[in-house]
Amino acid sequence: MIDPVPAGTRPRAAVDEAEAEALIRGICFKTGPPGRIGVEVEWLVHDIRASRRPVSPERLAAAWTALRALPLTSALTVEPGGQLELSSPPSASLMECVHVVHADLDAVRAVLRDHDLALVGLGHDPWHAPRRLLRQPRYDAMEVCLDRTGPGGRYMMCSSASVQVCVDAGYEEPGPQGYVRRWWLAHHLGAVLLAAFANSPLAEACSTGWRSTRQLRWMQIGPGRAGGPALTSDPRGAWARHALDAPVMCIRRHHGPWDVPEPMPFWQWARHRTPRPPTRDDTGYHLTTLFPPVRPRGHLELRMIDAQPGDDGWIVPLAVTAALFDDLEATETACHAVEPLAARTLGLPAPHNPLYRDAARVALADPDLHKAAVTCFEAALAALPRLGATTHVADTVAGYLERYVRRGRCPADDLLDTPDGARRSLNPRRSRP
Repeated sequence: MIDPVPAGTRPRAAVDEAEAEALIRGICFKTGPPGRIGVEVEWLVHDIRASRRPVSPERLAAAWTALRALPLTSALTVEPGGQLELSSPPSASLMECVHVVHADLDAVRAVLRDHDLALVGLGHDPWHAPRRLLRQPRYDAMEVCLDRTGPGGRYMMCSSASVQVCVDAGYEEPGPQGYVRRWWLAHHLGAVLLAAFANSPLAEACSTGWRSTRQLRWMQIGPGRAGGPALTSDPRGAWARHALDAPVMCIRRHHGPWDVPEPMPFWQWARHRTPRPPTRDDTGYHLTTLFPPVRPRGHLELRMIDAQPGDDGWIVPLAVTAALFDDLEATETACHAVEPLAARTLGLPAPHNPLYRDAARVALADPDLHKAAVTCFEAALAALPRLGATTHVADTVAGYLERYVRRGRCPADDLLDTPDGARRSLNPRRSRP
């Protein structure tokens, strides 16, 4: 989430509803030979000696200043609650992406150690209430907008962290690597990835009853903001219509707040053209305020994966996803493995369907998700040598397969197995989407 300088407010750049729809259709799926990969890794930042003690804004600000001086290859951004995110550039191979992000993470961790801070791989802060540190027009407007659906938005903004894997949209032509099939696979495989990597069962020192509380927060902010369209044979048209129907989160201004006083879908803004006509830039910016589990931005962003524990935990979802999308044999296996799950969506868009709810709540304790996950992880592991993965990457994935996936477990279960987690889970706080 980057807070850009307002732009594109000249009348000649204004768009009507039809022009906005055409623009969205043109930019959401950029087709061609798949092969590039990218990852966005988010982390919570905690005190290195006392992780439950809130870090003061002053300490965080000093660390951010030092981090901005680093010559990183990845883009470094700060999220509203102080989470750090590294976004890799598009890479030509899995190993190129791993090497770039690994080197950047080493540099970031070294600076944070000098400030007695550490990166923590959890999908949701287990101890602290949400606390917004960035006071910028985008986040002011986002808070106003999300507060309309309850407190889930503030948790999402300030208390959550993820691993987001980016893959090419695929070919224009039909087939296993065509963009229609890859869009379908991303949504159904997404439920498997959500379950396998669930890592956020606690909030404010209480069990929520969900393995992925982070995914719960997304569901709580509503389908207009965090949902997607129903899957059809025309992903471009379905996404464009969904984006036009989605409420406008903010209207950028050179002076004054950006918030929108009343809910207003983008098509309404384009038709009525008040408080000013929307522009091409506004249309593109509107797309950055939509947070579905799979977001088309030319490429596909898979956004349903919780942040992972350990220094190299982020490598596993990156490697597994890359293998299942970019190795033809693994892709076919994954498509067959997740096909039985499609009936459980009941035709409803993710994440507001029973499949995603079960993946977030019980994870791999669900027999169907467990079966699909074992098959997909085995296929990914077999494909990694064909993608040029090192022994270290393959061993890391194999270790995850044995420790978690085969046993029907996820990192959230480790947290719940601790004395504190087990005690808290006896009387979980009731949380509903």
